[in-house]
Amino acid sequence: MSGLTALAVLAGGVLGFGLWLVYVRLPAMRRTTFTERVAPQLRSLDASSRLLREATSPVVPFGPLERIAQPLLREAVTWLSRFNVGSAALAKRLAEAGLVKTPFDFRAEQLVWSGVGFAGSTATVVWLGLSGRINILAGLLMILASTAAGFMVRDYVLSSAIQRRRQRILAEFPAVADMMALAVGAGETAAGALDRTSRLTHGALAEEFRRALADVRSGTPLARALHGMADRVGLSPITRFVDGLVVAVERGTPLADVLRAQAQDVRDLAKRELMEAAGRKEIGMMAPLVFGILPLTVLFAVFPGIAAITIAT
Repeated sequence: MSGLTALAVLAGGVLGFGLWLVYVRLPAMRRTTFTERVAPQLRSLDASSRLLREATSPVVPFGPLERIAQPLLREAVTWLSRFNVGSAALAKRLAEAGLVKTPFDFRAEQLVWSGVGFAGSTATVVWLGLSGRINILAGLLMILASTAAGFMVRDYVLSSAIQRRRQRILAEFPAVADMMALAVGAGETAAGALDRTSRLTHGALAEEFRRALADVRSGTPLARALHGMADRVGLSPITRFVDGLVVAVERGTPLADVLRAQAQDVRDLAKRELMEAAGRKEIGMMAPLVFGILPLTVLFAVFPGIAAITIAT
């Protein structure tokens, strides 16, 4: 593809995109929703000062450009939601990652990442096209692959954040459970021990404790708040911990020994996972050992003898 053809394709794409934006934003093409029709009649007066309101975090990291990009992002996410039935699963994953975001915000971020991939790949294709090192089909495939990769990379980052947070919670759990056992053994109730532990500790598990206590203070029963915490974390040790707390609160059973036993179980689980990881690393080290170090060792051992025989002959 020559440079002139690449510029023509870029100009045509930009012109087509602009004409499409003008067409879809015409008053005749905008569909008025039922919410927009009844909003003027149901709008209530907000007497609070706008200076005291909390600033909402922008969906796109471009400052004033948010007002330009937000309507387009909102419509794109709404259109994308028609083909996605996993909004509840996505909300659960966001809670597991400890993110205070809605599925709409996450989908908007995915579209932003896709836009970045599209812009970067388009610039690269135009540069390669100007130098004549890429054809039109390969350029289109590269743009589509980069756009899809940007969409999926954001999901991969979320999965990585969930995994790291779970590892931090498992690492913090034994010490937190021992501290709660000491508090219960000193005469604290389960709720009091939970409150004291959340104030004295820091980390992902302490944040979940504080969130559960905030739900309790807002009127949610303690058992429901604890089960909500277990659902957000999604780890079996935390689920057993919550079940033990709920049983202790409802039936008055001893809790200190149960907490110590659960902490020891998590420590044993960490030891088993460490041994399994060591075993996998040991198997992975066999390849460089057999194909790299061992041939060099044999070569260093055999080469003097071969050299001596060669010289003798």
